[in-house]
Formats: sequence, structure tokens, C-alpha cells
Amino acid sequence: MNKREWEEKYVKPLLQKAPERKKEFRTASGFVVDRLYTPEDVDIDYEKKLGYPGVYPFTRGVYPTMYRGKIWTMRQYAGFGTAEETNRRYKYLLSQGQTGLSVAFDLPTQIGYDSDHPMALGEVGKVGVAIDTIEDMQILFDGIPLDKVSTSMTINSTAAQILSMYIVVAEMQGVSKEQLRGTVQNDMLKEYIARGTYIFPPEPSLRIATDIIMYCAKEVPKWNSISISGYHMEEAGATPVQEVAFTLANGIEYVQRVIDRGMNVDEFAPRLSFFFAAGNNLLEEVAKFRAARRLWARIMKERFNAKNPRSMMLRFHVQTAGCTLTAQQPENNIVRVTLQALAAVLGGCQSLHTNSYDEALSLPTEKSVRIALRTQQIIAEESGVADVIDPLGGAYYVEWLTDKIEEEAMKYIEKIDEMGGVVKAIESGYIQREIQKSAYEKQKAIDSGELVVVGVNKYKIEEDIQVEILRVDKSVVRKQIERLKRFRENRDKRKVEEALEKMKKAAENPDENLMPYFLEAVRARATLGEMTDALREVFGEYRAPQIF
Repeated sequence: MNKREWEEKYVKPLLQKAPERKKEFRTASGFVVDRLYTPEDVDIDYEKKLGYPGVYPFTRGVYPTMYRGKIWTMRQYAGFGTAEETNRRYKYLLSQGQTGLSVAFDLPTQIGYDSDHPMALGEVGKVGVAIDTIEDMQILFDGIPLDKVSTSMTINSTAAQILSMYIVVAEMQGVSKEQLRGTVQNDMLKEYIARGTYIFPPEPSLRIATDIIMYCAKEVPKWNSISISGYHMEEAGATPVQEVAFTLANGIEYVQRVIDRGMNVDEFAPRLSFFFAAGNNLLEEVAKFRAARRLWARIMKERFNAKNPRSMMLRFHVQTAGCTLTAQQPENNIVRVTLQALAAVLGGCQSLHTNSYDEALSLPTEKSVRIALRTQQIIAEESGVADVIDPLGGAYYVEWLTDKIEEEAMKYIEKIDEMGGVVKAIESGYIQREIQKSAYEKQKAIDSGELVVVGVNKYKIEEDIQVEILRVDKSVVRKQIERLKRFRENRDKRKVEEALEKMKKAAENPDENLMPYFLEAVRARATLGEMTDALREVFGEYRAPQIF
């Protein structure tokens, strides 16, 4: 019996008596889903399309033993208020079994303003920790040995300043930069697409991003010099296909720019990393991660002629999707996060952040963070899914979805190539419009009830939400500004001015790598805002065009 015969003989008679719940079932990417998948729906050329874990095309995982050898890094994203408060949260998380740190910076730090700048008013310490100086960075990691802990830092426009501070703090601890492990996000392209914390125009921003990649390849060999991020595009409304396509298109741009500056692809590509969201459609998310891994391996091998297998590995961090969290019935978010984390693990992530259930209401409390961390630990220790590699590999539906996502993502990449590359696609507004259209369609589906959000448009209840809310004390701003003032008073101003002047001159030469100048400025005790202002004088500021 084949599939068609089964449908005629068994499905059709039943449908006449009891129709299915919907006329049509679709994934988040809009693929129409059949009721059953069989070998007739999938062309599984095992060696070519799947292979073995740790072997090209890496569909089934980047390492031969995956979680049987080492569980993914449990890396909870955290940061608020002052460096002291955040340091206490880090020590708490590490005491609870977290295996890597992930730093959230406040908005002024992200866009290059010191805490006493007028533009920082009302934002200091709100969405992350305020870092103005090398002293703040010392306090942030006080008592945390940087040769033992892997640190991820979600920072982009001021990535060079923050990374330089981290390197200098490590030196103060007696830890060489060659020993440092972690990641700096450093992905400017997605800022212009979806997130908006840019400072300079695209060209100088990309120049600094590639400076960091090139510097780390030679000087900080265990450090991931960039985390090419699809997460923020998904948060802005991108479908799983768009998230893969636009993230890898950005990756292509970074690789090409470093090559154009004279580096061989295998000198830097092994330390590139990626960052994705995990949404609610569990099986589509698993397929998304597998498709991204296979597609990137093919791009690196065929387009960039990479020889080192590590250059072809798509190693990635996952964060559960913040945009799916609801203020209504917030405890439901624990279930959502669990399913999303499971998708990330089944999809073979290298590190994972699980959101806290109260994040639609406020910064997470210690209790909610602990529940989020325990979610990962239960998946790792109790579920059994970490005991076998790629457990859904070979499932007809998952393989069909993997093929479909790869195919549709490649169409986007080819279109972007035809437009002249991702920068041209961003400047024309093409990528932004594609994401906006998807976001609009999704919101229409929620508003109509076609897409169910439990507790929001279905299964609603009258409720008085009683959730403990973490509030950042107003005294945080005063303390931070007072410390910044003392820092400026107790330094050699001439050394600061000389270091900043050297940085400006180096910025005028596009062939000069700016990282050594950032390090010199940090050692001279320049603030983050001062370093950024020095570059504003050379590069100017970016004003985004209106996209309709």
C-alpha cells in the first residue's frame, strides 16, 4: 500500500464523518503541512544530506559525541543596575549550576554613552548593567576567575570597547588573553535590520567588526569573535526561513570582508559563532537548526573554499523566544520556555539561555531565573534526550522540513546576492520589509484567532496577576554617576587625551586595526563614552532611512 491508497481507503471515509480541525495546517514559515510523511515525501541521501555527527555536512551535529561527551553550556543572560548587583546575580547563578556567564548591558552602554550623559537619562541600569569604565568591569567580574568561566557579552556597537575592558581586567587577574573563552556578539548588520543599537554608518561599523574578528583570530584564539545573530530578527517577526536566510547572508558578508582584508578563511572561520531564537513550533525549530547547520557547511566549503572542517561548523547559541512570553497567565511561559529549550537541544545547540516566566512584566527575579535554569537542568539530567545524538534525525516530517527550510533560505540568499549583497539589501529596505510583512501577517493571525496564544486570545481568564517584580532602585543612577566622577578625577588626563588622539588618527586609516588602540585607551583609563565620542568625530552617526 502506498500513501495515496491509504488516503483513499482509510482517510477519505473518516473525513466524511469527522472532518479535521482545520482545512489547512501551516508551520510558522507558512509551509502547508500534510497529515502524514512517509519515505515517498523525502529523498534521504544519507551520506550527502545527513552524514554522521562531527562530519560534513554536520546536519546531525558539529561534534562526534555531542551531549554524551559534554552538555551544552547553560548560559543565563543577566545584568541590571550596577556592576555590584550584577556580580551578585552571577555568583548566585554559578552557585546554582550555571556553566557560563552572559552579560546584558544597559542601553547607554550599548550605544556608547557614559551614565552621566543627557542621552542616558532614565536608562541607566534598566535593561542591563551600566559599564562606563575599567573599574566597573573589574567590579562586574570580582571573584570570578576569567580563566575558568566562559563569558558571552551581548554588545555590538561598543563591542571593541567592552572586549578591550574584559581583556585588561583578565590581565589584572593574571589571566592572559590566550586563555580567555567566550563570545562577543559584534554583529552590526542585524542592528540595521532589526535591533537599532547602531552608532556609526554601516561601513565604519563593519570595519570595526572585522577588526575584532581579525584581532581575536591572532591574539585571543579561544574567543568567538562574533555571534552572527538571527535571534533579533525572529523577535522582530521573521519566520524560521527568514531567520536562517538573513543570518547566513550576514555571515557571508562578514567572511567576505575579512578575506578581502587579506586573511585566509581557515585562519578565522573556526571561531565564528551564531545565535538563534527557539520559537514555539517545536519540530520546525529542530529542522531550522539542522538546515542552518547543513547550509552553512555547504556555503563555507563551496563558496569560500574552506579546507578546515572547523571552518564549516555552524556552532550556535540559542535563546528561547522572548516575543512569545505573555503578561497574561505568566506561569504559562514556563511551559513555552520548556518546549523551546527542548527544540534547541534536539536541534543540537552548543549553549542555551532559557527566559524567565516573568520577563513580560519586569526584569527576572532570582526565583524565576532559578526556574529557568532548572528547566535546562531537567532536560539535561532527566529527559533522556541528551543521551542520543540527533534523536529526530530520519523522521520523515523533520527531514522534509529540514530540506524545505534549507531550500527556501537559499532562495533568499541568492536574491540578496543578485541585489549586490546584504548591505545593499539593507540599504534598500528589502530585508526589513520582508520581516515587517511576516510580523504583520502573524499579528493578523493572532488578532483573528487563527493563531492561538493560550491565555491571550483563547482560554482567557479574569486574573489579578500576582508576580514578584524586580525593580531597579533609583539610587543606582546616583551611585553610578558618583563612581564615574571619582574615576575621572583620579587619572592622568594627558594620557587619556593622547590615547584618544591616537585612536582618531588610526580610525582615519581604513587599513589600521583599531583593537590595539582601544586597549591602549582602556589602559589609559578612558571611559566607554570618551572612546565612542572620539570615533563619532571621525565616522559620524547613522540615521536610518524610513522603510515603508
